[in-house]
Amino acid sequence: MTREVISINSNETVMETCKKYQEHMVGCLVVMEGDLIVGIVTERDIIEKIILGEKNPKITFVRDIMTPNIKTVYSLSKIEEAVKIMKKNNIKKLPVIYNNILVGIITENDITHATDISSKND
Repeated sequence: MTREVISINSNETVMETCKKYQEHMVGCLVVMEGDLIVGIVTERDIIEKIILGEKNPKITFVRDIMTPNIKTVYSLSKIEEAVKIMKKNNIKKLPVIYNNILVGIITENDITHATDISSKND
């Protein structure tokens, strides 16, 4: 997993989201309200809901385009559990929590990389 998770407040604008994407070079932002995870916003959300929806990113809020009620995985779970959750829910990014606090994020790329390494060690 990646430990440094880039997050954004649900009351920020989509333009602020785009600036964070550019600054941090990430594929998603976890949407927070205080310490609570309330959603996730991806590049695809911006393309489909802002560009194709012809909305103004300077006045549209993250809460209006985020995916709410996201799935998470517990930090002490095995990688197989993360894979199971991702497959079942057809998602590519999965926030990792410990005691209900965001501690990381795991992506399809992380899993592919981890399984490539383990297969080379066999």
